[in-house]
Formats: sequence, C-alpha cells, structure tokens
Amino acid sequence: MPEVFLASRNAKKLAEMQRILGEAVPGLTVLGLDDVPPYDEPVEDAPDFVGNALLKARAGFAVSGLPTLADDSGLCVDALNGMPGVLSARWSGPPKDDDRNNRLLLDQLQDVPDERRGAEFRCSVALVYRGTSGEVVEEAVAGVMRGRVIRDLRGTGGFGYDVLFIPDDQDGELTSAEISPAEKDLISHRGRSLRAIAPVISAALGGGSSGSRP
Repeated sequence: MPEVFLASRNAKKLAEMQRILGEAVPGLTVLGLDDVPPYDEPVEDAPDFVGNALLKARAGFAVSGLPTLADDSGLCVDALNGMPGVLSARWSGPPKDDDRNNRLLLDQLQDVPDERRGAEFRCSVALVYRGTSGEVVEEAVAGVMRGRVIRDLRGTGGFGYDVLFIPDDQDGELTSAEISPAEKDLISHRGRSLRAIAPVISAALGGGSSGSRP
C-alpha cells in the first residue's frame, strides 16, 4: 500500500489530506508524526509559506525515508498588510491557541468597515522524495482561497481561522467552519494545492520512491 508522510500532528489536517489525496492516488495512506520515530521538528523561521513547508518536508524525509509532504498556510488580511500571514498559528503568542488567535484578530479589525475586510487563505505544499536515480527531489505548489473576515465566530467544523472567514467561491454566506468537508475541499487553499501536488505524488510513488516505514 503506497504511503506518504505528512509532517503534522494535526488530526483534522491529516484527515483532510487523506480525503483529498485519496481521490487522486487510490489506496494511499497518509502517515503523521505519531507514525514515525520522534525527531526535532525545525523552527519555522522562513519568511514565506513555501520556505516553511520545505523546511518541514526536508526534516521529515530525512527521518522517515518516505515521500514527505508538509504544508504551511495562513490567513492574509488586506487591512493588516497581509498579516498574520506566516505568523497565523502563533499570532497571539505561545502557546498556539486558535480561539485566542481569532479573538485577537477580531479585536484588531474592530474598527475596519465591512467593505475593507477582504482576506485570503494561502497554502504552500512541499513534497520531498527520492527520485529514480537516487537524487532527492523537491516540489512545491501553492493555493489560494479568497474571501472576507466577519465580525463573529460561526461554525464548528474546520480549524484555525475558519470560524470567522467567509469564502467568496460559494453560493451562500457560510464560513469555512460551516460548509461541509467536501464543499471546503473543492474551494479551499489546501484543497487546491493538494490537487496540484497529487500527480507529482502519484508519479513519485510509481517511480519506486515509496520508501519504507521505519
């Protein structure tokens, strides 16, 4: 059974990637950090999403030997000049806390009128694997979901800033936390980037790069 390693412990993210990638690569199993030997995860200090994704994918590949996926994503708010951006997960300081991040962001946008609350989720997904000639190959793709930040928290699905973000690419006025997982997969920044990387994963596995579990 083909396997890829996702350098994450986020159960919702693992399920999301399994769901999306499983459609493109039948039988694929997505392993998480709890499925490989423990290792020191790299500090995410790159200035952009793709840099952080590559840092995590390289570290995971070095330990697991498996084709390794990593993503970095965040919310970029127009009125905040693109912030929180790469700082999204730790916007309110350590330890990471989604609810505290959401409350801080809403406080910062309290006086911003509705017409200026545009924002977008961005995601970069990196894949590191061993090529057919033994070389280490790195690939990266990106996806965007455009929308706006509302003034309250709505919904119980998703994670992160989903509860306060209404995507543009939908018929209604639901937040990312209110739409179904299948609907979100079709329009989300992560869904778009994963569908873009899926053919690369399929080719990597087909080329004998599936690696082996430790």
